[in-house]
Amino acid sequence: MTAEATGEWHGWRGWRAATETALYGPGGFYRRPEGPVGHFRTSVHASPLFAGAVARLLCRVDEVLGRPASLDFVDMAAGRGELVTGVLAALPADVAARTRAYAVEIADRPASLDHRIEWLPEPPRRITGVLFANEWLDNVPLEVAEVDPAGVARLVLVRRDGTELLGEPVAGAEADWLARWWPLGGAAGARAEIGLPRDEAWAAVVGALDRGLAVAVDYAHTARARPPFGTLTGFRQGRETAPVPDGSCDITAHVALDACAAAGSLPGTRLLSQREALRALGLTGARPSLQLASTRPAEYVRALAAAGEAAELTAMGGLGDFGWLVQPVGIPDVLAD
Repeated sequence: MTAEATGEWHGWRGWRAATETALYGPGGFYRRPEGPVGHFRTSVHASPLFAGAVARLLCRVDEVLGRPASLDFVDMAAGRGELVTGVLAALPADVAARTRAYAVEIADRPASLDHRIEWLPEPPRRITGVLFANEWLDNVPLEVAEVDPAGVARLVLVRRDGTELLGEPVAGAEADWLARWWPLGGAAGARAEIGLPRDEAWAAVVGALDRGLAVAVDYAHTARARPPFGTLTGFRQGRETAPVPDGSCDITAHVALDACAAAGSLPGTRLLSQREALRALGLTGARPSLQLASTRPAEYVRALAAAGEAAELTAMGGLGDFGWLVQPVGIPDVLAD
């Protein structure tokens, strides 16, 4: 068996190939039995209110589609199916009965997963409903570029232990992408993640949508505020760590969501913060009336706890800063005020 087949490798590789092996190869980080929840906490894990909000979004799409006999909900990079499970549980019974639920994930299907959820390695080819990608694009592997002392942007190569060196100059479509979306200038040490594979991945999944809504939620930046040294990093057991491509940690980089939006090339596309999107879906984090505390104290305690969870999901400087890329296909804007 070759080194590639076992997930072992030596020597120098670009970050895209190294990340692909480290995350998705045999024994890779995302094939571990504990799943992502064993290492980091997303909005899905922070509160069931998030799945409830996504369920309301699906209901809005259902209405503008004319309540079709079959309504699709596709959970991209589903982890262990937490989001799709929560969405099904939060749907009204009549909508749930018509919903075809899909979890798209490379890991094995959890034994306890709801039998109504279809487990797939790739999204369905034809979708009518909602395709929801929560923290998927940040784990689509990509190349990293760095400016050398002569002012030339070069591909960054890496060994399995995380040691880096500069390789060939960035060329071709990758150079074109940098020039359009993340110009590096000539300052030595400036870095960028070349988001072309993410643009292509997003355009491909959006292309499967016949009618409905595609949503990508992720750590993000736009051309107005690109980070000067990139964002490549690692996570292990809830803590940020060096991005070492040996399968021991998650490897992630923030997403140039504006570039992904252009790749989808659809009218009505919007970029929102999670705070804006969830508030449009009725999640405000407002505290319940104090009068409720004296008249119905148990209800007040529950409402107060929900307000705290909603506040976390929408907090500026935290989860509320996540970017939402919203692309309707054949339907009006269901997040309009």
